[in-house]
Amino acid sequence: MPDYVEHFEGASEIGRLSAEAVVGEYEEAAFDIESMGAQLVARVKECEAMTREAVALGEELKRQADRFRQEAKRVFRQIETCSQFTSEVRQTCTDLKEKLATPAMVERLLQRSDR
Repeated sequence: MPDYVEHFEGASEIGRLSAEAVVGEYEEAAFDIESMGAQLVARVKECEAMTREAVALGEELKRQADRFRQEAKRVFRQIETCSQFTSEVRQTCTDLKEKLATPAMVERLLQRSDR
């Protein structure tokens, strides 16, 4: 019998046994309730751990996204630099063609080929 109850003076034997049986049932239910509370606390701790892990993962994902943006910036600059270089090469070729196609240059080339 739990220590939070005691029999009354003058209670009959049947009354005492019945009261003990009923309080025993209540005590088992109270034990089950406490057990559910302990399980609830355990689940809460698991949720807290998952939350911490999710927050850490979120931070890692932010860092990964930043790395992708930095790589995109690098590739963007590289492509534009190559494009600019290609434009400069094409302009140099055009300028050279124009110099070679001037009448004075054509005349010199013709004179060389006559020799």
